[in-house]
Amino acid sequence: MTLYSPAKKIGELLTREFGKDPHFYFFSPDETTSNKFDEIFNVEKRAWSLPTKTWDLPESENGRIVEMLSENVLFSVMTGHLMNGEKAMMGSYEAFFPIITSQLLQQIKFIKQAREVEWRDPMPAVNLLSTSTCWRQDHNGYTHQSPALISTLLSLPSNLANCIFPIDDVTAEVAYDFMINSANVVNLTTFNKIDEPRYLDKELSEKGLDAGAVIYDFVSDADPDIVFTAAGDIVAKEMMKAIKVLKEDLPDIRIRFTYINSLSYRAIGTTENKLSKEKFVELFTEDKPIVANFHGYPETLENILENYTARGRLRVHGFNEEGSTTTPFEMLRRNAASRYDIAIDVAGLYGRDDLVQKYQTILDENHAYAVERGEDMIK
Repeated sequence: MTLYSPAKKIGELLTREFGKDPHFYFFSPDETTSNKFDEIFNVEKRAWSLPTKTWDLPESENGRIVEMLSENVLFSVMTGHLMNGEKAMMGSYEAFFPIITSQLLQQIKFIKQAREVEWRDPMPAVNLLSTSTCWRQDHNGYTHQSPALISTLLSLPSNLANCIFPIDDVTAEVAYDFMINSANVVNLTTFNKIDEPRYLDKELSEKGLDAGAVIYDFVSDADPDIVFTAAGDIVAKEMMKAIKVLKEDLPDIRIRFTYINSLSYRAIGTTENKLSKEKFVELFTEDKPIVANFHGYPETLENILENYTARGRLRVHGFNEEGSTTTPFEMLRRNAASRYDIAIDVAGLYGRDDLVQKYQTILDENHAYAVERGEDMIK
């Protein structure tokens, strides 16, 4: 199977942006390369005013790649650039974006006020590229595991923030196009830098972002008994793996998988295009159980889904603030977000205690294996 990197795709698109917009800037603490955006160094230099060494990356006093190990300073400079009417983006590790929370909240207040002033031109969007996420910190560990900014932005009644979750490189490109062309809003786009399968073509990716969510027919059954949903690349892959697990043990079960591409205040979808309750029923059915897996804190997604349907239908998994320097599957197991945790949920709904025990045994065996060998038994 050919694998693709959403982060490298974003780096390619940033490279094009530098070529066509002489005023575009990219801001990053010191992680442009580690986050796999480094293709931009082929076309632009890093801002630097001190003497250079032979091993340095391309540097210049006029460079438009700004790196500094201070998210606060970078965000301040970037917002000044945006307020001047020029586009920019900022990339960072997910766990360190919350450092700018207070500044970001003040900027959102400014956007809210500025939108009410007739003579003000629209300001290019505050675009944040969040990668190196909580689910893939195999070496850095618990200190680098926090999706907290997602919850903060989705809690703001000003409705000026979009949280976008591309599942592959194609949806990453669609998300990028949305970000670069939007104004008077904050866009937080979250994805991992690892190589992953490509699930969608561009048409379905665009449909998903426009609608907020889309049914993945290639892993779904008609007239489902249960609906799976996810927002986030790693957790979505686990949901699709869970479908495979369950189909082996419950061959008659009918499952639909609906992927959530974007979230905004109290809604699936973006600030300007929220999913209606009527459309929600089309995607998630009227009354079937919904099992969800979320990139961030489960309560954040659960609170949004409750605006569409009764809490009793919902079983929401996600990051439960359980972390360590551990293996990728063990991170999922520790937070009850793995394919077998999802399968345990469904087996419980069907009263299949035998399957609950089977899946729990598999989880326990992987834990023992990972502790002993430092790698997962389950891939």
